[in-house]
Amino acid sequence: MNRQQMLGEEKVTKLLVQFSIPAIIGMMVNVLYNIVDRMFIGNIPKVGGLALTGVGITLPIMTIILAFGMLVGLGASARISLKLGEHKRDEAEKHLGNAFTLILLISALITIIGLIFMSPILKIFGASPETEGYAVQYMQIIFIGTVFNMLSFGLNHSIRSDGNPKLAMFSMLIGAGTNIILDPIFIFGFGMGVRGAALATIISQIASTIWIMYYFTKGKSTIKICRNSMKLEWPIVMSIFSIGMSPFAMQIAQSIVLVLANNALKEYGGDLAIGAMTIVNSISMIFMMPLFGLNQGSQPIIGYNYGAKKYGRVKDAVKIPVIIATIIVTVGWILVQFAPKMLIQIFSNDQNLLEMAVTGTKIFLFMFPVLGFQTISSNYFQSIGQAKISMVLSLLRQVILLIPCLIILPHINGLGLTGVWLSGPVADGLASIITGLVFFTSIRKLKDNSDPSYSRDRMPSVSEGM
Repeated sequence: MNRQQMLGEEKVTKLLVQFSIPAIIGMMVNVLYNIVDRMFIGNIPKVGGLALTGVGITLPIMTIILAFGMLVGLGASARISLKLGEHKRDEAEKHLGNAFTLILLISALITIIGLIFMSPILKIFGASPETEGYAVQYMQIIFIGTVFNMLSFGLNHSIRSDGNPKLAMFSMLIGAGTNIILDPIFIFGFGMGVRGAALATIISQIASTIWIMYYFTKGKSTIKICRNSMKLEWPIVMSIFSIGMSPFAMQIAQSIVLVLANNALKEYGGDLAIGAMTIVNSISMIFMMPLFGLNQGSQPIIGYNYGAKKYGRVKDAVKIPVIIATIIVTVGWILVQFAPKMLIQIFSNDQNLLEMAVTGTKIFLFMFPVLGFQTISSNYFQSIGQAKISMVLSLLRQVILLIPCLIILPHINGLGLTGVWLSGPVADGLASIITGLVFFTSIRKLKDNSDPSYSRDRMPSVSEGM
């Protein structure tokens, strides 16, 4: 059975396991970079709380760097897949070479601007005199190593496009594993503190970059990075940017939200409130990453069967991930509401920070259980080719609704910091309601009788409620 037959005929649950598990592992490994740094930084004796806040202030900058990695990396990988599918190996190689050159140029520009204007940028992003020093220590090293950050992330997607998803996952494991080993050695063993965390991150990204560069120069890749393909060609550059612009815009929007959140937290709760939100976001990421992996795994299944008009299978490929995702975030909600200290103490033992983070986590993640449905349903529209609807629904909770909530709620009846925390569940709840209305309107148009070949004994009926 070839891949296309498998997508249309194999049991949906088996396909989801086969496609989602590697993606979930990849997403969890990717998030380890930031979470491991925060875990060790937050436990630096005496200064862990402020140090964690300093690193939290840098998140918008890290998000911007990631955005440029997506602009080039995702755009190039999509074009490479297309060209290889058209048996145009030379053109695919040109896209890879142009992507490599673009990353070198963009990362050099980011490094120069970052090092020159670091202090004013950090102040705009919410740094105070007490936390700016820690942010500077961290970002000096991160900015210097931007090229390795972008190469390891951006070109990793092209390994998948070259037909080696396991090798792409392995390159991520190399980076995350190196980071986990080096963090405690540099932070505590060598007494480097925040600088040690940044250095461990960059060295891990260098290790991943070396692996990727070897693969695309001397390894068994179908396409190679070579001098002839590295010369920038405007049509190729624009074709890369045209695809990468959507995820780039979403990351930039997320960076703006982080800046607004940092400043609101600083105004109403002081420096430690930013550290508390850093912990809240870290806990959220732990449980949200599997959901993004489920999205990646279900996307080809939904897309193929929608195109084949096998709508019963489409519904199963949405329903099952929704159930799994809801279970995951509900477990997270139970832990957050009834054992928050157990999670928060992983990141810091500072009592003042601990108390603030407990309150913030309970409130900000109060609507956590609805995010399983909201996340998977938004992806459904991406899978069936309605990218604009998907992008709007994806941006609802983290940008479109969250920004006005962050601006308005703290001023209502003097809520202050509580209003900042409440912005999370309000945005999550409203986003889920809107997503539900759009999703069920769309899914009800799919008629099971248009798919007479679908076997109902594979799964219980999903027509009720879907």
